[in-house]
Amino acid sequence: METAVIEMLKRSAAIPSMPQVAARFLELIQDPDFDYREVVEVLSSDAGTAGEILRLANSSLFGVTRHVSSLSQAMTLLGIRRVRSLVLGRYIVDSLDRKRPTRLDISYFWRRSLTCAALAGRFAAEVEPQLREEAFISGLLADVGVVVLDEAMPTDYAPVAAQYRPDGECDLAHKEISLVGITHAQASALVLGHWQLPEVVCEAVNWHPLEVEGMEAPPLARVVGAADLLGKHLCDTQPRVDRILEVCEQLDEKLRIGTDKLAAGIVEVEPHLLEFAQMLRIDVAGWQAYQKLAADLQATLEPVGTA
Repeated sequence: METAVIEMLKRSAAIPSMPQVAARFLELIQDPDFDYREVVEVLSSDAGTAGEILRLANSSLFGVTRHVSSLSQAMTLLGIRRVRSLVLGRYIVDSLDRKRPTRLDISYFWRRSLTCAALAGRFAAEVEPQLREEAFISGLLADVGVVVLDEAMPTDYAPVAAQYRPDGECDLAHKEISLVGITHAQASALVLGHWQLPEVVCEAVNWHPLEVEGMEAPPLARVVGAADLLGKHLCDTQPRVDRILEVCEQLDEKLRIGTDKLAAGIVEVEPHLLEFAQMLRIDVAGWQAYQKLAADLQATLEPVGTA
C-alpha cells in the first residue's frame, strides 16, 4: 500500500511545483564551485526575494553594526545555507498558502512549523552544529506532508486532519499508517525530494516522528523529532510549564544535551519567532500563549542558572 500511495501522490496535483527562480537557485548551488555572481543575478531577478535577504542580513538576529545594502554582501554575511533556508521557506510558504486547505488551520500549521524549525536549529547547535541550517529547514518543512495528504486524500485523511490542531493528539503517525498507508513525514520527504533538497534534509524529515523512529534514524531526525514534539505542546491552547519540563526530560533520553538546555532553548528562540514569521510572511496569531510560557519557564529556570 505504501508504494501505491507514494505513486499516487507523485501523479497528483497535491505536490506544489518549485518556482523557476528557486529551482534555478537550487540547481546552481548544488555545484560546490558555483559562481556567486550568477547566484546573485538569479536572486536579483525576484525583487521580493532579494528584499527579504537584505532584510534578514540587517535584522537584529545578526547584530550587524553597518547597514548591508547589496545582495552580494548580504549573501556573504549570511552564508549560502542560510540564504537557501530563506529562499525555500519564502517560496514554500507562498505555495502552500495558495492551496488554502479547508480542513486545516493554516495559521496553526505555520506557527507549529516555525516553532519546530527554530527549536531544531537551536538543538542542532548542541548536537550537530554543522547542520544547524539543515535542521531549521527540516523543521520548517517536516509537516508539509500533512497539507499534501489532506488535499490528495481528503476523505481517508480527515480523521488525522481533525487532530492536527491545538490540543490535538500527539501520535498521528500510527493513525496515518492505518488510514492511508504512509506517514505525513514520508509524504513530506517525497515533496522535498521532488524539490531537490539535500538528502540529509529529506532523510531527517522522513524519519522525524519519534513514535515510529527506527534504529536507522539519523541524528538530525532525532533533533527534528524532538523539536516537533515540543513544538506541538508549545502551540497548544494553554501550554503548561510542568508538562513542557516533563517532555524535555523525556526528550533528553534521545538528545543527551540536558533537560535544562532543552528548556532554555525554548526561552532563547522565543524572541526570534516573530522576526522569523515576519520574514517568511507567516500569520503570527496565537503566539501569546508561547510568550507567556517562555516567561514562566524563564522564571523557573533562573534559580538553576544562578545556583
